[in-house]
Formats: sequence, structure tokens, C-alpha cells
Amino acid sequence: MTEEYIRVCRLDDLQEARTRVFEIGGKQLLVAREKDQVYIIDNTCTHDNGIIGDGKVIQGEVQCPRHGARFDIKTGRAMQLPAIMDIKTYKTMVVNGDVMVSLKRY
Repeated sequence: MTEEYIRVCRLDDLQEARTRVFEIGGKQLLVAREKDQVYIIDNTCTHDNGIIGDGKVIQGEVQCPRHGARFDIKTGRAMQLPAIMDIKTYKTMVVNGDVMVSLKRY
């Protein structure tokens, strides 16, 4: 069984250490670029279900703009209180400059 990927954007549309939010398949996804790698996580903080799309990327972690919770952009692991639950991540790949995502949960 092959995995289905959905196009999100062009790699050139993403700036390093910044986040962008895209709605894909009815989900709001936060996309972050670190060099040529792209990471996609849910756009919802597990602390209070608020949006983290305006958060900063600091040393490989996305910081929630409201209460400062931080999540590893690669693994989704909660790294700083007040969040204690990990955030959902999605498998990505770049094909001919297009960023693709699988909405299958990992």
C-alpha cells in the first residue's frame, strides 16, 4: 500500500526559522523550514488548544506565542512548560521543489 502525499507549497515559499500555516485536508498545519528540511506539525498548542502559527522557531523548537510552550519541530515533543503533551507531526518530503505532506499520523 502506497502512502498518499498532498502538495503544500513550494520550498522557496518558506523562510528559514519562520513558520507558515496552510490548510490541507481540513487541517491547519504549521510548516517550518530548517535549511533544506521541512517539518509539519499541527497548528494547535497542546497546552490550551490555541493557535501557534505566529510562534517563533528557536533552535529547532517552535514557541507558542501565548504562553511560551515549546515543541521540537522534528518530533513534536513538548520541550517546555506549560505544555506537557506532544504535538502531532506529519511526514514530509520535497519533490522537484514542492513540499508534500502525508496526513497519516505517526
